[in-house]
Amino acid sequence: MNAIPTTTLWRPTGPAELELVRASGWTAWPPRLPDQPIFYPVLNEDYAIKIARDWNVPASGSGYVTRFQIETEYVIRYPVRQAGGKTILELWVPAEDLEEFNKHIVGQIHLIHEFH
Repeated sequence: MNAIPTTTLWRPTGPAELELVRASGWTAWPPRLPDQPIFYPVLNEDYAIKIARDWNVPASGSGYVTRFQIETEYVIRYPVRQAGGKTILELWVPAEDLEEFNKHIVGQIHLIHEFH
């Protein structure tokens, strides 16, 4: 049996979103809020750390970095967006696609860093 090819993504997040991920059994991202039309996982750990540490901590007192695998064949439909420098890369997943996106996560979402 061949393994499904996957792509590693990171997601910087605050405490409220992390609790919803935990409540899902570490298997799904929660629906976006009305003012969040895009879900944006990032393509490298360093960028995720920067967001969690420099944005989430001041905004909510703590920031977290998660890592997860998603089926490559599915995720390639979303273009990579450069949000600044050469390593500041994101996927922009429309909020209405998130339920389907979650179905293509392979394994669990892992908490790998936390900042306070």
